[in-house]
Amino acid sequence: MTPTPRVRIAALTAAVLFALAPAAAASALSAPASTAPSAATDEDPNLDQRLDELAIVHGERVLEAGHLDMGPKYDADGAWRFLIHDDVAKADVNATSVWRYPDETVLHVRDEAELVVPDDPAYAFLGAEPGAPVWVAPQTQDPDVVWIGWNTQDPEVMATVDRGVTLSLRAVEGPGVMTTYLQSGSFGAPQVLWDSRVTEAQPVWVDVNTHTHANWVFTAPGVYLVELTAEADLIDGSHVADTQRLRFAVGTDTAPADALAASWVGEGAGASGESGTGASGDGASVEGVDAAAVDDTAPVSPLVPVLVAAIVLVAVGIVVAVAVVTVRSSRAKRAVLSRRASDAVSERPLS
Repeated sequence: MTPTPRVRIAALTAAVLFALAPAAAASALSAPASTAPSAATDEDPNLDQRLDELAIVHGERVLEAGHLDMGPKYDADGAWRFLIHDDVAKADVNATSVWRYPDETVLHVRDEAELVVPDDPAYAFLGAEPGAPVWVAPQTQDPDVVWIGWNTQDPEVMATVDRGVTLSLRAVEGPGVMTTYLQSGSFGAPQVLWDSRVTEAQPVWVDVNTHTHANWVFTAPGVYLVELTAEADLIDGSHVADTQRLRFAVGTDTAPADALAASWVGEGAGASGESGTGASGDGASVEGVDAAAVDDTAPVSPLVPVLVAAIVLVAVGIVVAVAVVTVRSSRAKRAVLSRRASDAVSERPLS
């Protein structure tokens, strides 16, 4: 039996929708969204690393150059901590990389990091006029400047976290403006993640097993305290969070000791953990963290609207095609019946 036009169109409809459905579903079920763009791992080979089982150590430490990245890790008691990975082994094979407590660590952004704001409106978000000096810990490594990033690569974190971690900037205290942004290549548009002038929490979604570095820009020398929260939903259904304050000494003449001694004077979520001001030993949600600030729904991938539009267009086309075929079929039937009627009349014998 030869398929009719309607059968062919129905088969085509099923085939097209079957082909497009998996792609739409895959896009719709991607990682949870954040109010800021997701930070993807750079393809820089210098970002290759394995954290394995690095120790967490106490003790004051000033980091002025070399690689470091902050991230979550469980301590010896099983509590979720937001720590700094001091990757000293990358520069010295005889040294051992460790995790450090932010309250005991100073990130010293010296004058080797000083740059001039370009005369380009794309950088107006920095909060400084064109030609003004700024201190930049860059996204791409400079051997004379501290290289600051974040990771979600601790083995136990990767084994227990459901999809990813949310890093939220909650507040900044310092003499100038701090911004953090990503930029793809030399000509890509800046992708602003954090801005110290924003008073609400600024969450950034980070997938598990991510290692990323960004540009950290300060408009004035001095001491900055930067309050960040790392939180995640775990595979077992529980939620963990830890808030810590990073200590920056910006400018060569800013003494790291001043950053270590600095106290938070405004409102904030408050640092938690052994080295903070408010204990949260069980790794539960930190008091003051606004759960509504983090959107844990699935993000709408840019592909989803395209796929939906394509499906709609295909469906409309199919409906139109079916209508056209139906009309033509109806006309053809009427024409055949008309001819048969005419033939019957012409063949009737005359009385």
